[in-house]
Formats: sequence, C-alpha cells, structure tokens
Amino acid sequence: MIRMSGPFARIGTPQQNANNQFERPVDVKTAAQFLGVSASLVYAYVERKQIPHYRMMGRSIRFRLSELAEWRRQFHVNGGIND
Repeated sequence: MIRMSGPFARIGTPQQNANNQFERPVDVKTAAQFLGVSASLVYAYVERKQIPHYRMMGRSIRFRLSELAEWRRQFHVNGGIND
C-alpha cells in the first residue's frame, strides 16, 4: 500500500471522493509532484491526451488528484520478491 504525506495524504479512492464533488483542481506542477515525474512529462501526457485533465479558460491545465490516483493505479506492477 502506498502511503502519502503532505497535501496528498487526504486523497482517497474515487469512491471515497464521490461525495466530494468540489475537489480543488491542481496545476501541472502539483500533478507532476504527485505522480513523481517532471512537469514537462505531464505536459507531454496532456498533449497526447494520455492523462485525465481539464482546461480552464482555454489555456490553464488542471487535474483532479483523485483521477490522477486512479490513472496511476493502472500502471502498478506487482513484482516484488515477497509477493
């Protein structure tokens, strides 16, 4: 299980966040930090439409951390020694 601290500690599963329809969107820098990648890679994912995102007022890109958590989960590989 992944444990997070800081501003990401309160992110639950999409089912847990279903009642929270007003989740605050985050910018590219925060999304990159959450995913553990560079901001330029996040921009590349957005350009290729490979990551869930929203455009506000046409230019600024925003993300919901609950959607990013779900998106990130699809890349989990269970290949540890003690598994």
